[in-house]
Amino acid sequence: MQENWLQTDAASMSNPLGGIKRGWDEIQNVYTKIFSGAASVYVEFYDYTIHSSADMFVAVGRERGTLTFGSELVQLAIRTSRTYVLDDTQWRQLHHHGSIDDAKLLEEYQATLLTEPE
Repeated sequence: MQENWLQTDAASMSNPLGGIKRGWDEIQNVYTKIFSGAASVYVEFYDYTIHSSADMFVAVGRERGTLTFGSELVQLAIRTSRTYVLDDTQWRQLHHHGSIDDAKLLEEYQATLLTEPE
């Protein structure tokens, strides 16, 4: 993830678990909790479109996947957009936004990651 993200305070992320985070340090903390903790997360980006200019592009689509935490299995369905900027010769992620429309799924996702497994 670190190689993917722009390493400045301009980077931002808004997601159902981490809320609004600004700067790589805050963003990294959310990813560390999700991917280095007890939970196992798999997501696939699909049904997307790309909108681009010479030094920026936005990928808008959906993610589907699973979250496994202890005996809990949550099917994920997330609307998402990711903004990338050209940083010298590398594309770096500047922003990520993810939303879960289904209130019950959002509650289950948050409750599963914020509690200890059985």
